Amino acid sequence: MNSTLFLSTFAAYVVFLIALSWWVTRRHQGGDDFLLAGRSLPIFLTIGTTVATMVGTGSSMGAVGFGYANGWAGALYGLGGAIGILLLAAWFAPVREYRFMTMSEELSFYVGANRLVKNIVAVLIFLACIGWLGAHILGGGLYLAWIAGMDLDVARAVVALSFAIYVIVGGYRAVVWTDTLQAIVLFGGFILMAALAVHAVGGWSALLAAQPKANVAALARESIGGLPALSLVLVIAVGVLATPSFRQRIYSARSVGSVRRSFVISGTLYLFFSLVPAIIGMGAYALNPELGNRNFAFPFLAVEVLPLGIGLVVLIAGLSATMSSASSDAMAGVAVLMRDLWVMVTGHTPSRITVVRNSRITLALVITGAWLMASLSDDLIGYITGMISTLMAGMFACGLLGRFWPRYNWQGALASLLGGAIASVWVMTSFMALWGNPVIPAVIVALGAGVVVSLMTPPQALTPAQSLARLDQERERMEATVEPGVGDAVS
Repeated sequence: MNSTLFLSTFAAYVVFLIALSWWVTRRHQGGDDFLLAGRSLPIFLTIGTTVATMVGTGSSMGAVGFGYANGWAGALYGLGGAIGILLLAAWFAPVREYRFMTMSEELSFYVGANRLVKNIVAVLIFLACIGWLGAHILGGGLYLAWIAGMDLDVARAVVALSFAIYVIVGGYRAVVWTDTLQAIVLFGGFILMAALAVHAVGGWSALLAAQPKANVAALARESIGGLPALSLVLVIAVGVLATPSFRQRIYSARSVGSVRRSFVISGTLYLFFSLVPAIIGMGAYALNPELGNRNFAFPFLAVEVLPLGIGLVVLIAGLSATMSSASSDAMAGVAVLMRDLWVMVTGHTPSRITVVRNSRITLALVITGAWLMASLSDDLIGYITGMISTLMAGMFACGLLGRFWPRYNWQGALASLLGGAIASVWVMTSFMALWGNPVIPAVIVALGAGVVVSLMTPPQALTPAQSLARLDQERERMEATVEPGVGDAVS
């Protein structure tokens, strides 16, 4: 495909997203609106932004590339994501009623609004958001470099700048609207590509016959091993359950019922979708089993198999996947920075008058940091799974124990966070061949350490109502009303 044609089309698409962002968010009223879309998102927007994020970098680059190398194992990513979002609906949708702004608020609430837990979790969440952002920039950069023949460093910079502009312009409301638009393009583009890939290789039987025998066993257990396959499913599920951007969907939804229905619909759609990336990857393998980098399987098919017009749309859809995922994680990171890290440094939240302006400045800084991190790796799945296990296993344990075990306390939370990280690093340095990734040992250690330390230390002193009141009081400055027009004028 002509790189000039692709880049011109992509530039026009980004300009359209920027215009859409400005249009839907031209009357911001303050921080709550910029960071959480006024906590009033209807079901269709929550579904759209959730689906767009799930059919994101992992599915377009990671899972398709994994399917290229390992056949049906490419479906494991989608299976883990569907399990994670359905469990999120069942376990955590009710926290919408507490009006949390960040996941660190939520996790500290479970242990008496402990300030130390909130600060540590805020730092971890901020690092996790930058890590996720880095993964999206990495995936998009690999994608763009292959299609347009760009230097990889330049391609990463172009991807980061492309989504940064419309996120900085419009905030979270712009993110959910652009995500919803992109979800339609993504879902249609991926399914169309899978169908055309099967046709191009000569049908379903020919597709399967072209694969190594180990890759067409059930979920490719013979290719990657049963325990590593289970680990991959669980690391993606844990990632969804502990990823701040998915919590933002809960906090920004109109009601508990709204977010629960949205997640159930999104999870069900994604469960059926999980086979699509594997089929695309297997199709690319059947046509060219000697690609230099498996992450190029998706753009290879779009360029070599599809007609020019359809291929162009699908290529843009694939790049949209990285931008939709990245924009959500950028907003989650900035929400933590403005709500929690700002308090940790200054002793108070920013006022509503200045929060939008400050959020835009910090968005630029966060995306720049993620771009620098992305320059350190070229292995997408390894990057994602290692980061999840190290930073997020402990947060998953904090959320699960805090939500369902009243005896959990702040000492137990610290033990969960530390234990999960130590176990993850230990497995990555010594036992990766056995486990595939560190998530199972990391989660087991995090849960066990949290239970043991909580039982060995005094129960928390504050009731849930007192904990919530403390968090609400701390947040008052950011949510305080101002005279009409003042927030707009300053921000």
